[in-house]
Amino acid sequence: MKNYYFISDAHLGSRAIKHQRTQERRLVNFLDKIKYKAEAVYMLGDMFDFWFEYKEVVPRGFTRFLGKISELTDLGVDVHYFVGNHDQWMGDYLVKECGVILHRQACVCEICGKEFFLAHGDGLDYRDHNWKTQFMFSCFKSRILKKIVTCIHPDLFVNFGLNWARHSRMKRKGVNIDEKRDFENVSKIVGYDSAPDNGEEPYQGEDKEGLILYAKDYLKSHPSINYFLFGHRHIELDLLLGNSSRLVILGEWMTLFTFAVFDGENMYVEDFIEGETEL
Repeated sequence: MKNYYFISDAHLGSRAIKHQRTQERRLVNFLDKIKYKAEAVYMLGDMFDFWFEYKEVVPRGFTRFLGKISELTDLGVDVHYFVGNHDQWMGDYLVKECGVILHRQACVCEICGKEFFLAHGDGLDYRDHNWKTQFMFSCFKSRILKKIVTCIHPDLFVNFGLNWARHSRMKRKGVNIDEKRDFENVSKIVGYDSAPDNGEEPYQGEDKEGLILYAKDYLKSHPSINYFLFGHRHIELDLLLGNSSRLVILGEWMTLFTFAVFDGENMYVEDFIEGETEL
Protein backbone atom coordinates (compact mmCIF):
# COMPACT_ATOMS: atom_id res chain seq x y z
CA MET A 1 0.00 0.00 0.00
CA LYS A 2 1.48 3.34 -1.05
CA ASN A 3 0.97 6.69 0.66
CA TYR A 4 -0.69 9.97 -0.24
CA TYR A 5 1.30 13.12 0.51
CA PHE A 6 0.07 16.70 0.95
CA ILE A 7 2.19 19.86 0.91
CA SER A 8 1.63 23.55 0.19
CA ASP A 9 3.05 27.08 0.22
CA ALA A 10 6.68 26.72 -0.77
CA HIS A 11 6.60 30.17 -2.39
CA LEU A 12 9.59 29.26 -4.54
CA GLY A 13 11.33 32.33 -5.90
CA SER A 14 10.21 34.58 -3.06
CA ARG A 15 12.50 37.56 -2.63
CA ALA A 16 11.74 37.46 1.08
CA ILE A 17 13.75 34.22 1.26
CA LYS A 18 17.50 34.60 1.51
CA HIS A 19 18.58 31.03 0.73
CA GLN A 20 16.30 30.26 -2.22
CA ARG A 21 18.45 27.47 -3.68
CA THR A 22 18.70 25.74 -0.29
CA GLN A 23 14.94 25.91 0.12
CA GLU A 24 14.30 24.45 -3.35
CA ARG A 25 16.80 21.65 -2.78
CA ARG A 26 15.13 20.76 0.53
CA LEU A 27 11.79 20.44 -1.25
CA VAL A 28 13.31 18.42 -4.10
CA ASN A 29 15.04 16.14 -1.57
CA PHE A 30 11.70 15.51 0.13
CA LEU A 31 10.03 14.62 -3.18
CA ASP A 32 12.93 12.37 -4.10
CA LYS A 33 12.64 10.43 -0.83
CA ILE A 34 8.92 9.74 -1.34
CA LYS A 35 8.89 9.03 -5.07
CA TYR A 36 8.74 5.24 -4.68
CA LYS A 37 6.39 5.35 -1.70
CA ALA A 38 3.79 7.75 -3.12
CA GLU A 39 0.58 6.84 -4.86
CA ALA A 40 -0.16 10.54 -5.25
CA VAL A 41 1.18 13.92 -4.18
CA TYR A 42 -1.20 16.83 -3.61
CA MET A 43 0.30 20.31 -3.80
CA LEU A 44 -2.29 22.64 -2.34
CA GLY A 45 -1.20 25.89 -3.95
CA ASP A 46 1.34 28.70 -3.76
CA MET A 47 4.27 26.46 -4.51
CA PHE A 48 5.56 29.50 -6.42
CA ASP A 49 5.62 33.01 -4.99
CA PHE A 50 4.55 34.37 -8.36
CA TRP A 51 3.72 32.59 -11.59
CA PHE A 52 2.55 33.91 -14.93
CA GLU A 53 2.68 32.10 -18.25
CA TYR A 54 3.13 33.77 -21.58
CA LYS A 55 2.53 31.74 -24.73
CA GLU A 56 6.19 30.81 -25.07
CA VAL A 57 7.67 32.03 -21.77
CA VAL A 58 7.45 30.93 -18.13
CA PRO A 59 9.24 32.41 -15.08
CA ARG A 60 12.94 31.70 -14.77
CA GLY A 61 14.18 29.17 -12.21
CA PHE A 62 12.68 26.19 -10.34
CA THR A 63 14.34 23.72 -12.73
CA ARG A 64 15.15 21.19 -10.00
CA PHE A 65 11.58 21.31 -8.66
CA LEU A 66 9.97 21.06 -12.11
CA GLY A 67 12.33 18.24 -13.05
CA LYS A 68 11.46 16.30 -9.91
CA ILE A 69 7.73 16.71 -10.55
CA SER A 70 8.28 15.36 -14.06
CA GLU A 71 10.21 12.41 -12.66
CA LEU A 72 7.35 11.62 -10.28
CA THR A 73 4.72 11.69 -13.00
CA ASP A 74 6.98 9.63 -15.30
CA LEU A 75 7.10 7.02 -12.52
CA GLY A 76 3.30 6.91 -12.48
CA VAL A 77 2.75 9.06 -9.38
CA ASP A 78 -0.29 11.32 -9.67
CA VAL A 79 0.75 14.89 -8.89
CA HIS A 80 -2.21 17.17 -8.22
CA TYR A 81 -1.58 20.91 -8.23
CA PHE A 82 -4.17 23.26 -6.73
CA VAL A 83 -3.92 26.85 -7.90
CA GLY A 84 -3.37 29.29 -5.02
CA ASN A 85 -3.62 33.05 -4.78
CA HIS A 86 0.04 33.48 -5.79
CA ASP A 87 -0.28 31.35 -8.93
CA GLN A 88 -3.79 32.25 -10.11
CA TRP A 89 -2.52 32.90 -13.62
CA MET A 90 -1.15 29.41 -14.10
CA GLY A 91 -1.85 28.03 -17.57
CA ASP A 92 -1.21 24.57 -18.97
CA TYR A 93 2.59 24.52 -18.73
CA LEU A 94 2.79 22.17 -15.73
CA VAL A 95 0.08 19.98 -17.27
CA LYS A 96 1.75 19.59 -20.65
CA GLU A 97 5.42 19.68 -19.64
CA CYS A 98 5.36 18.04 -16.19
CA GLY A 99 2.23 15.88 -16.34
CA VAL A 100 0.45 17.34 -13.32
CA ILE A 101 -3.29 17.30 -12.75
CA LEU A 102 -4.35 20.92 -12.33
CA HIS A 103 -7.21 22.03 -10.07
CA ARG A 104 -8.55 25.58 -10.20
CA GLN A 105 -11.26 25.02 -7.59
CA ALA A 106 -11.68 23.16 -4.32
CA CYS A 107 -12.06 19.44 -4.84
CA VAL A 108 -13.97 16.74 -2.98
CA CYS A 109 -12.56 13.29 -3.67
CA GLU A 110 -12.43 9.80 -2.21
CA ILE A 111 -9.11 8.29 -1.16
CA CYS A 112 -9.09 4.71 0.18
CA GLY A 113 -12.72 4.96 1.19
CA LYS A 114 -12.34 8.32 2.99
CA GLU A 115 -13.83 11.56 1.73
CA PHE A 116 -11.44 14.49 1.39
CA PHE A 117 -12.12 18.20 0.89
CA LEU A 118 -8.98 19.72 -0.65
CA ALA A 119 -8.35 23.40 -1.38
CA HIS A 120 -5.67 26.05 -1.13
CA GLY A 121 -7.98 28.03 1.15
CA ASP A 122 -7.97 31.53 -0.35
CA GLY A 123 -11.47 32.91 -0.68
CA LEU A 124 -12.89 30.45 1.88
CA ASP A 125 -11.72 32.40 4.93
CA TYR A 126 -14.27 35.05 5.89
CA ARG A 127 -11.40 37.51 6.28
CA ASP A 128 -10.91 37.28 2.51
CA HIS A 129 -14.37 38.73 1.97
CA ASN A 130 -13.30 42.37 2.08
CA TRP A 131 -13.48 44.57 -0.99
CA LYS A 132 -9.70 44.75 -1.52
CA THR A 133 -9.24 40.98 -1.55
CA GLN A 134 -12.31 40.42 -3.70
CA PHE A 135 -11.06 43.05 -6.15
CA MET A 136 -7.71 41.26 -6.41
CA PHE A 137 -9.44 37.91 -6.95
CA SER A 138 -11.55 39.38 -9.75
CA CYS A 139 -8.41 40.84 -11.37
CA PHE A 140 -6.60 37.50 -11.26
CA LYS A 141 -9.57 35.77 -12.88
CA SER A 142 -10.05 38.40 -15.58
CA ARG A 143 -9.28 37.08 -19.06
CA ILE A 144 -9.17 40.64 -20.38
CA LEU A 145 -6.54 41.68 -17.84
CA LYS A 146 -4.52 38.55 -18.60
CA LYS A 147 -4.45 39.46 -22.29
CA ILE A 148 -3.39 43.00 -21.45
CA VAL A 149 -0.59 41.73 -19.22
CA THR A 150 0.77 39.54 -22.02
CA CYS A 151 1.63 42.75 -23.85
CA ILE A 152 4.08 43.65 -21.07
CA HIS A 153 7.63 42.31 -21.42
CA PRO A 154 8.13 39.24 -19.17
CA ASP A 155 11.18 40.79 -17.47
CA LEU A 156 9.09 43.76 -16.38
CA PHE A 157 5.93 41.96 -15.28
CA VAL A 158 7.51 38.97 -13.49
CA ASN A 159 9.87 41.35 -11.70
CA PHE A 160 6.86 43.44 -10.66
CA GLY A 161 5.00 40.35 -9.42
CA LEU A 162 7.90 39.08 -7.32
CA ASN A 163 8.53 42.50 -5.79
CA TRP A 164 4.83 42.90 -5.02
CA ALA A 165 4.71 39.51 -3.26
CA ARG A 166 7.83 40.35 -1.24
CA HIS A 167 6.51 43.76 -0.22
CA SER A 168 3.19 42.23 0.86
CA ARG A 169 4.91 39.66 3.09
CA MET A 170 7.25 42.22 4.66
CA LYS A 171 4.39 44.61 5.27
CA ARG A 172 2.32 41.98 7.08
CA LYS A 173 5.19 41.00 9.35
CA GLY A 174 6.72 44.43 9.79
CA VAL A 175 10.28 43.05 9.92
CA ASN A 176 13.09 42.21 7.55
CA ILE A 177 12.66 38.47 7.14
CA ASP A 178 15.99 38.08 5.32
CA GLU A 179 17.90 39.07 8.45
CA LYS A 180 16.09 36.66 10.76
CA ARG A 181 15.71 33.44 8.78
CA ASP A 182 18.39 30.77 8.64
CA PHE A 183 17.40 27.75 6.59
CA GLU A 184 20.30 25.69 7.91
CA ASN A 185 18.98 25.90 11.48
CA VAL A 186 15.20 25.91 11.34
CA SER A 187 13.58 25.60 14.73
CA LYS A 188 10.15 24.12 15.24
CA ILE A 189 7.43 26.49 16.33
CA VAL A 190 5.79 24.83 19.31
CA GLY A 191 2.23 25.83 20.16
CA TYR A 192 0.34 28.84 18.84
CA ASP A 193 1.19 31.56 21.33
CA SER A 194 3.44 33.37 18.84
CA ALA A 195 3.41 33.91 15.10
CA PRO A 196 5.79 31.87 12.96
CA ASP A 197 8.40 33.98 11.22
CA ASN A 198 6.67 33.81 7.84
CA GLY A 199 4.77 37.08 7.65
CA GLU A 200 1.42 35.63 8.75
CA GLU A 201 -0.75 36.19 11.79
CA PRO A 202 -0.76 33.47 14.47
CA TYR A 203 -3.48 30.93 15.06
CA GLN A 204 -6.72 32.73 15.88
CA GLY A 205 -8.43 30.03 17.91
CA GLU A 206 -11.09 27.54 16.94
CA ASP A 207 -13.89 30.10 17.21
CA LYS A 208 -12.17 32.71 15.01
CA GLU A 209 -9.98 30.88 12.51
CA GLY A 210 -11.64 31.38 9.15
CA LEU A 211 -10.91 28.01 7.56
CA ILE A 212 -12.15 26.20 10.65
CA LEU A 213 -15.40 28.16 10.55
CA TYR A 214 -15.76 27.39 6.85
CA ALA A 215 -15.19 23.66 7.41
CA LYS A 216 -17.68 23.49 10.27
CA ASP A 217 -20.29 25.24 8.17
CA TYR A 218 -19.61 22.95 5.20
CA LEU A 219 -20.00 19.88 7.42
CA LYS A 220 -23.58 20.87 8.20
CA SER A 221 -24.61 20.07 4.64
CA HIS A 222 -21.85 17.54 3.86
CA PRO A 223 -21.38 15.43 7.01
CA SER A 224 -19.56 12.69 5.12
CA ILE A 225 -16.28 14.65 4.82
CA ASN A 226 -13.57 12.87 6.79
CA TYR A 227 -10.66 15.21 6.10
CA PHE A 228 -10.36 18.89 5.27
CA LEU A 229 -6.89 19.87 4.04
CA PHE A 230 -5.89 23.47 3.37
CA GLY A 231 -2.81 25.55 2.73
CA HIS A 232 -2.80 29.35 2.54
CA ARG A 233 -2.61 30.23 6.25
CA HIS A 234 1.05 29.26 6.82
CA ILE A 235 0.31 27.68 10.19
CA GLU A 236 0.54 24.02 11.15
CA LEU A 237 -2.77 22.80 12.57
CA ASP A 238 -4.34 19.40 13.12
CA LEU A 239 -7.82 19.61 14.62
CA LEU A 240 -10.65 17.17 15.22
CA LEU A 241 -14.00 18.59 14.12
CA GLY A 242 -16.04 15.66 15.36
CA ASN A 243 -15.95 11.91 15.74
CA SER A 244 -15.30 11.33 12.04
CA SER A 245 -13.96 14.61 10.68
CA ARG A 246 -10.55 16.23 10.92
CA LEU A 247 -9.04 19.49 9.65
CA VAL A 248 -5.40 19.95 8.69
CA ILE A 249 -3.72 23.23 7.72
CA LEU A 250 -0.45 22.23 6.13
CA GLY A 251 1.89 24.99 7.29
CA GLU A 252 4.46 26.02 4.69
CA TRP A 253 7.87 25.26 3.15
CA MET A 254 9.71 28.48 4.02
CA THR A 255 10.36 27.98 7.73
CA LEU A 256 8.24 25.05 8.95
CA PHE A 257 8.73 22.46 6.17
CA THR A 258 5.58 20.57 7.11
CA PHE A 259 3.60 17.93 5.26
CA ALA A 260 0.77 15.46 5.79
CA VAL A 261 0.76 11.82 4.79
CA PHE A 262 -2.20 9.46 4.56
CA ASP A 263 -1.38 5.75 4.56
CA GLY A 264 -4.87 4.58 3.64
CA GLU A 265 -6.02 4.35 7.24
CA ASN A 266 -4.40 7.15 9.24
CA MET A 267 -3.32 10.74 8.64
CA TYR A 268 -0.06 12.07 10.05
CA VAL A 269 1.22 15.65 10.08
CA GLU A 270 5.00 15.89 10.25
CA ASP A 271 8.00 18.17 9.74
CA PHE A 272 10.67 17.35 7.19
CA ILE A 273 14.11 17.65 8.79
CA GLU A 274 16.88 16.58 6.44
CA GLY A 275 18.93 13.73 7.79
CA GLU A 276 16.42 12.99 10.53
CA THR A 277 12.88 12.54 9.19
CA GLU A 278 12.10 8.96 8.24
CA LEU A 279 9.95 8.75 5.12
